[in-house]
Amino acid sequence: MASLHGRTVRVAGAGALGLSIAVELADAGAAVTVFDPSPETSASAAAAGMLAPVFEAVLDPVARGHFALLLAARDAWPAFAERIGILLDRSGATYAGERSLEVRKAVADLGVASEVRREGLFVGDDWRLDAEIALERLREAAVDRGVAFVNAPLEDPDGVEAVAATGWQGLKWAPESVMISAIKGQIIRMSDGPLANRTVGPVERRDGGYIAPGVSGAMVGATMQSGRTDRVGDEAIVDLVERTFPELSAAPVYGGDVRVGIRGATPDGLPLVGPSIRPGVWIAMGARRNGWLLAPLVAAITRAYLAGEDPGPWAPNLDARRFTAPEEP
Repeated sequence: MASLHGRTVRVAGAGALGLSIAVELADAGAAVTVFDPSPETSASAAAAGMLAPVFEAVLDPVARGHFALLLAARDAWPAFAERIGILLDRSGATYAGERSLEVRKAVADLGVASEVRREGLFVGDDWRLDAEIALERLREAAVDRGVAFVNAPLEDPDGVEAVAATGWQGLKWAPESVMISAIKGQIIRMSDGPLANRTVGPVERRDGGYIAPGVSGAMVGATMQSGRTDRVGDEAIVDLVERTFPELSAAPVYGGDVRVGIRGATPDGLPLVGPSIRPGVWIAMGARRNGWLLAPLVAAITRAYLAGEDPGPWAPNLDARRFTAPEEP
């Protein structure tokens, strides 16, 4: 790993991508400051922490064709998690829905082993983590490495090297960020009812939603509302529960804990990662629903770019300039 000693880098965004990048750059010797006016509203906290290359590639039309990249991202997690002190849940995931035969064939076509169980089609290659705990660990790891935090937006880098990792908010100093669109996502943490004590076990997927075990109760999600940036829980998540998990419809919903996050997405569903057309600026934005899965890979690619190293085989797929970007103002 090339040294970044003597380099000062500012990172905009304290979500999974921003914090992972901050840790990676600090480990390489850079002096890093993270800017975020409201880290508590990060979409990374309103997430089930899926590290799920298989079912994401099979069940999400936008992710189809990206399996090899998503699998490489998942494979980057064990070493990164050990460095940070993040526990990975490798219990796997099941799918039960109207497309069972189609899904089973699609999984087999990926070369992934599966098993038919009473609960549905099981794959062991999809993992997860507890998003809230992982964010805490990442922030603690960053602080331990001397990373500074500023609870304010990064208005302009002012000639200092900077990484835009804000998720969906466009930044004037990062021209490529205009390609990011917003998607509102909602999940429910079931602190009461039949899922309150489901803390371990496979993620249960159906058509349109999932149940993911959690330390503080299972999470049910997730909605995808394009173009919405409000952070208020609404009927969409209730409709998802009633439609996808009708057996839970009598369980407390708004009496529980509804989490809302605004995610950023690009036209092809993969984040923008790499140098901007503006000198000294790098982009790491738009991971859609796979921010946690992609975080260590994106961090490693970003560090390599700043160090002048080969960013690896997946960098061209994530090229920050792959879409037509406007001229720098």
